[in-house]
Amino acid sequence: MLESKMKWTFAAKQHNIPHWDSSRFSPLIKELLMQRGIASDEEAERFLSPDFTQLNSVTLLSDIDKAAERVHRCIDSGEKVLVYGDYDADGVSSTAIMIQALKELGVNCDYYIPNRFTEGYGPNEEAFRAAHDNGCRLIITVDTGIAAVHEAAVAKQIGIDLIITDHHEPQEALPDAYAIIHPKCSPDYRFKELAGAGVAFRFAERLLGYFPNQFLDFLVIGTIADLVPLTDENRIFAHYGLKALSATTKPGLMALKKVCGINGNVDEEDIGFSIGPRLNAVGRLQDADLAVQLLLSDDQDEADEMAETVQSINRQRQKIVNDIVKEAEDITDSVDDQGVIVVAREGWNQGVLGIVASNLVRKYDRPAIVLSIFPEEGIVKGSARSIPAFDLFTNCMRIRDIFTHFGGHAQAAGMTLPLDNLDTLKTELHHLIHQQLRAEDFTQEVDITKSIALPEINQELVEEMAQLAPFGTANPKPVFHVKEIPSDIKQVGNHKKHLKMQFRDQGKTLDGIGFGMGNSYDHLSPKTPVSIVGELGINEWNGFRKVQIVIQDLKVDDKQLFDHRGKNQWDMTPYVYANTDQVAVYQTMANAGHLPDDVVCITYDTDISSLRNVHTLFLVDLPTDLSTLQATIKQLNPDNIHVCFQVTDSAFMKAFPAREDFKWLYALLVKRKQIDIAKDFPMIMNAKAWTRDRVRFMTDVFFDLGFVKIENGVIEPNANPVKKDLADSTVYQERLNRIDIEKTLYYSTYDELKSWLTACMNDRQAPKEEIAYGL
Repeated sequence: MLESKMKWTFAAKQHNIPHWDSSRFSPLIKELLMQRGIASDEEAERFLSPDFTQLNSVTLLSDIDKAAERVHRCIDSGEKVLVYGDYDADGVSSTAIMIQALKELGVNCDYYIPNRFTEGYGPNEEAFRAAHDNGCRLIITVDTGIAAVHEAAVAKQIGIDLIITDHHEPQEALPDAYAIIHPKCSPDYRFKELAGAGVAFRFAERLLGYFPNQFLDFLVIGTIADLVPLTDENRIFAHYGLKALSATTKPGLMALKKVCGINGNVDEEDIGFSIGPRLNAVGRLQDADLAVQLLLSDDQDEADEMAETVQSINRQRQKIVNDIVKEAEDITDSVDDQGVIVVAREGWNQGVLGIVASNLVRKYDRPAIVLSIFPEEGIVKGSARSIPAFDLFTNCMRIRDIFTHFGGHAQAAGMTLPLDNLDTLKTELHHLIHQQLRAEDFTQEVDITKSIALPEINQELVEEMAQLAPFGTANPKPVFHVKEIPSDIKQVGNHKKHLKMQFRDQGKTLDGIGFGMGNSYDHLSPKTPVSIVGELGINEWNGFRKVQIVIQDLKVDDKQLFDHRGKNQWDMTPYVYANTDQVAVYQTMANAGHLPDDVVCITYDTDISSLRNVHTLFLVDLPTDLSTLQATIKQLNPDNIHVCFQVTDSAFMKAFPAREDFKWLYALLVKRKQIDIAKDFPMIMNAKAWTRDRVRFMTDVFFDLGFVKIENGVIEPNANPVKKDLADSTVYQERLNRIDIEKTLYYSTYDELKSWLTACMNDRQAPKEEIAYGL
């Protein structure tokens, strides 16, 4: 058996199945739609055929008319407008949208992205005052500002009108701004989950007076990169935005796609794993202006050069992340029972700490806060990521007074706090998470769409599911469960880090790839069904298209047999599990040597009445009889058996003397009266082509039966020996027993051995009912 690393949650079976237009939707699509809460043909059409007519009226966003009127006053007056953005992919996309919309209107405008390292997140007073000194009287924030209470007060004091466009969680007090355009601050605006780029896009729409299709390519980058739910309006924007980005002629986006290696149609994974991380990398390591300049560039040569610089910065970012992750893991491993991981160190690049936190969450299944220490200022700054069961924003807001700055949402946040408050942060969050969560809540979950049989999987199925794309938050890619016996399993990639499997059934084949799952290889036995869960897709290679499943997790429900018989210098360490019952069986304790700490060493004579249902059993030495091993297996009832027998002097491989052989040798002995072992054995061996062991075995049987006596190397027949059968000899029976043991346990095929061991466990008797005296 092999346990899954995640908690598998299968989609609930639909009981109240609505009436569908059967000619329009396949059974699979119906099932997938119902799992998304879609219960009518009309809802299904809206979901599968996104349309701009489904958008809310832009005027339902509170303050948007007031904000638009204020911007339009700047057109005739030539008043300076500053667009104040953020340094992530959503922020720079929002900035690009707003700048291009304002320039199209003829507004005298510029943009400002704060430096993550010197200014931190969000609007800041110094930047506002500098803008005022530069003649700016209107500031429009994009993807930021909803927590800027102090900065809004400063703007008002110095005579700057502040328009905030944002999508982050509003806090207890809203800024006293000229206008706030925010879906969650707009009671009449039905959809609340726009990205920062979505809010900027809708404001641009209101400013321009028409729907700005030309910004859809910027919009989709911000929407997908910021991981907002891809439902409702975001689904519409993503659907059309991906088409726009695929066909874009903007030099900056074309250059960015080129360094990402994106050809043809762009999908959500291209943005999530290639475009978004590169744009984010600029603001993580330096001033994010380069990212905005790239998006706004109208010169292809200039854009290509900037894109190469962005590519170089991203490579630097990857190395920095890897180094910090290693240090953070070392700190985490040195601390016991961290409900919430909080790690801090001087010198860590604060721009990548969110990525580091995400890595820690994936590895340890705990919320993680990663902070950089600034001892001169007496503060720590950093980022946090959480697990689904723990609302990071809500819980940190309960201890809001320990932070200097804090913002974010349920699964991600940024923060600054005094160094003296670091221990308080650890203590309070530790208390809160253990108060709210149980042990099972810390296990990652995978939501499984359905179980599917191998013959059902084909390219048509994958292409049909594409109707539900783009996939993302709140519209996850379907995850399927498959249970089959793999026809092939191997480790692939550098350092054998990945696991590749192939399944075959009824002429169908399915390849599976588990990235980073190479260490599972040692825990999968031959000819055993494996359950896998993962996403189906098309793998294209050298012009061939083949369905494959990207494995997210796997498990084995059956008991497993691992065959290591005859392997020299076999090491059990790779097969040892932490915190499980594991037993190794030897003939004597002297054979055991040094064992891993988690393995209990016993012999076949050890009292094992207190041991039962162990996880793994290592059978290192052959038993002296099969019944002892049968009893051991019955009692321990292991989930996994590793057979590690070595045989150096095999009884099975030696020819067993026939009864006629014994007769011939005894007749020779009687005839000659005696046989000198040293002198006569070679003659006998040459005459019969026997080995010395064979001759010696027969004489030992004669001695055991009392037929002969052996003194000083000379064998003589006893006078008038008691008549006995060869089978009465203990030596004879021991050799037969040894042969049977080797044949059953060592020279058997894998299937034969597995059947024998399985029979041992199946033969376990149920406990007898206790008989109460007198009843």
